[in-house]
This record gives sequence, C-alpha cells and structure tokens, in this order.
Amino acid sequence: MAEPLSSVDAAWLRMEDPTNLMMVTGILVFDHPLDPGRFRSTIERRLLPFDRFRQKVVEAPFGVGPPRWVDDDRFNLDSHLHRVALPPPGGKAALEEMVGDLMSTPLDMSKPLWQMHLIDGFEGGSVLLTRLHHCIADGIALIQVLLSLTDTTPRAGRSTPGRRREPGGGFSLPLDAIASALANPLELLGYAQTGLSLADTLQRLVLMPSDPDTVLKGALGVGKRAAWSEVIPLDAIKAAGARHRATVNDILISAVAGALREYLGGRGEDVDRLEIRAAVPVNLRPVERGLDLGNSFGLVFVPLPISIPSPIKRLTELKVRMDRIKASSEAIVSFGVLTALGNVPRALYTPAIEFFGSKASVVMTNVPGPREPLYMAGRRITACMFWVPMSGHLGLGMSILSYANGVMVGVAADAGLVPDPDRLVAAFDHELKLLMDTGTARKPRAKAERRSPRP
Repeated sequence: MAEPLSSVDAAWLRMEDPTNLMMVTGILVFDHPLDPGRFRSTIERRLLPFDRFRQKVVEAPFGVGPPRWVDDDRFNLDSHLHRVALPPPGGKAALEEMVGDLMSTPLDMSKPLWQMHLIDGFEGGSVLLTRLHHCIADGIALIQVLLSLTDTTPRAGRSTPGRRREPGGGFSLPLDAIASALANPLELLGYAQTGLSLADTLQRLVLMPSDPDTVLKGALGVGKRAAWSEVIPLDAIKAAGARHRATVNDILISAVAGALREYLGGRGEDVDRLEIRAAVPVNLRPVERGLDLGNSFGLVFVPLPISIPSPIKRLTELKVRMDRIKASSEAIVSFGVLTALGNVPRALYTPAIEFFGSKASVVMTNVPGPREPLYMAGRRITACMFWVPMSGHLGLGMSILSYANGVMVGVAADAGLVPDPDRLVAAFDHELKLLMDTGTARKPRAKAERRSPRP
C-alpha cells in the first residue's frame, strides 16, 4: 500500500541537489573486525522490521499530490550492504577520505534510500558507515535506529535494567539522552500551544538579515570532505562547565565559535568585526516516539560571538545568547516553515530554501548519546560520529556527539569552500583545551636545585 510522505519529509526530499545531497551520514568504529555473516543477520532481524528500509519513494502520478512510500517488490539486501577495505596502512586520513567520497555519492533513488558500508582495515577493527536520506529520518531518529541494532553486552539479546526493548530488537535512549541540546522540546511545545509570541518570532526570522559574505559562502561543488577529532573525556568538559558556571553545551558551542574565529582569521577574514550564525536543529520528538521515523525537529539560529577574542568572555556572551534562545519559540516556528515548504510549488521552492539558508553560515548539531559502551554483532563500539546535510546550500556542517563518557566533533564541508576541515578540528581541540585549562589549580613550580659553589 502507498503512504504519502509527510509535508516536512517531502520538503527534505525536494531539497536534494547534486551539490548538496540530503543524507544523514553516521559512522560506528569497532575495536575488532565485525563478522560479516553476524552483521548481516543483525540487519535482517533488527533493521528490516522498520518498513521504511524496505520502501522506496515514488512521485505521485502526473506530479499531482505528494510523493509516496511504496513497498519495493524487488528489494534486495545486497543492494544496500557493501563491504570494502581501506588501502594500507588503513589510518584515519584514509578513512576520512573514504567518508568524504561517500558523502559526495548520491543514493539510488529507485531503491529504498539507505546504504551501509562495512569498512575493514581500520586500526585492527571495522567501521560501519551508514547513509540515510533525510526524508526517511532526521539525525535523532538515525541515532535511535542505529542504537536499535546494538546491545549493552557482547552477547546479543541480553537487556539492561532501565532500558526498554523496542521493535527491531534494540533499545531506546532515556529521555535525557535524546532531549534537545538547546531546550526541552516539551517546553517549546508549551510555547506553541499557548501561541506565545509566535507571530513576533516569525516576523523576526523573516526580517533577520543574511549572514555576511565570508570564505564559508559561495557556490557549492559536488565533492565533500570529512574530518573528526579524537575522543575527548566528557568529565573534563563537565569540570570546565562547573568552573565557569556553564553547561556542557555552552562549553562545546563556545569552542566551536572559537574554532571558527581561528579558522576564518587564518583565511584572511576580519574576525574582530565578524559575527555569523549557526543553524542548530532542535529535537521536537516526544520520548515515547523515540523510534518513530520521519522528521520532527525545528531550527534555531545561534549568533556566534566570533568577534570576541577572549575565550572566557566569549563563553559568557554565548551563554547569554543561548539562554535567550531557550526562552523563545523559534524552533516551533521554523518547524512550521519547513512543513509549509513541503507544500509550496516547485517554482517557489528553491528561492524559499535559499532565503532560509541565507540566515546562517554553518549547520551545527550537538547530540547527547548513550553513556555506556555498546556492542553490535558482539563487537564493542569504541567511537561514533554523524553528520547532517547542510540544507539551504550551506557549505559547512559541524557535529558534536557524546558517547560512553567521551565527546567527538566532526566536520563535513564542501571541498571548494572548506578544503581543509582538519584545520577546523585542530582549532576546536585548541579552543576546548583553553576552556578546560582556564581556572584549574596550577601545580607549584618545583624549587630550583641548589648547586654547589664552584671550587
């Protein structure tokens, strides 16, 4: 039976562009090689029960009406599972290049819109790279789907108290792990239900000036590049937040702002007079719908205080701005705009998306993941990262994801606009270290050794 796409899912389908593919991309890194047979069995038992992974998108006859989900009568799992190997020596640079290449490769629109690549030869283990079209699900839903494939012990099928089973055999995250990094979605819904200042918020979004032209702006190309950091201990970030009376989220986004300042300054921008905005997705999915596919999020536009050179003063100012956004209804209004875009004529669609996208220079996500280590097909997941597409023809996306008491930052970028995403990662590490080190007690200097007088 055919099922129409929701308006917001149709909007993400129609945003597809050869230079800006609407895919959510995620990687899971394993400490040992995955057994291909056991991995395939896990996919069959836990992923395929979700209808969307066996359905393709078909346009309505004569283009009248929304596109539809239709069961793929020729569905073949082999078309979606691929096994590849990194060229020797199989290091991080080779993996980043492969991720960038796959980010640049469109999905086959005649089949269900997802693929998984099991990558061998990475530091003695395996990497699972998943690509999923945004019309199937947003980033929060993708993480939930990937986690539905996992267990809390190497022995599949054993559950842990406090985590409930879901269809597909996996687990759902608790509320505090999928709640928005910026604001409680239930609070945002409360604003929407009361209609508090929604009209004012919409007017402010419409009248918001475009972000300034920088090296981050420009025509996009087909090629994309990816980079990510090493795992950063979450406890150290929490300690820095406690010292500066800031949240973990404040610390991380302030480090992103500092990284952008360092990067843009290195490319000749006058950063002392520059401020740009980040478009940040905010989860609006209730916890009981954690494994529902589709898109259920709004956007807020965070003005990043790049012009402030001091990391501490920048953090203080960012916290003020973040608190102001938490009290707004911006996410609900932007969700309504995205929903409406799914219904506008195609002739108006591109100008509307470009107008919306002009308000920011970077897409930024910050998602809290599970606190404990997880396993898939008997192998431990040591790290994970994901990237959302840069909608609105933006050329830069930065993602922050926590997992197992560690944090990683990832960068996805247009190869022409940001050819060196590793520099942004290094700048983030530097800025975060400054925030984590500031205010810590310094060890007293060792006393100089007494020297015997010369004879």
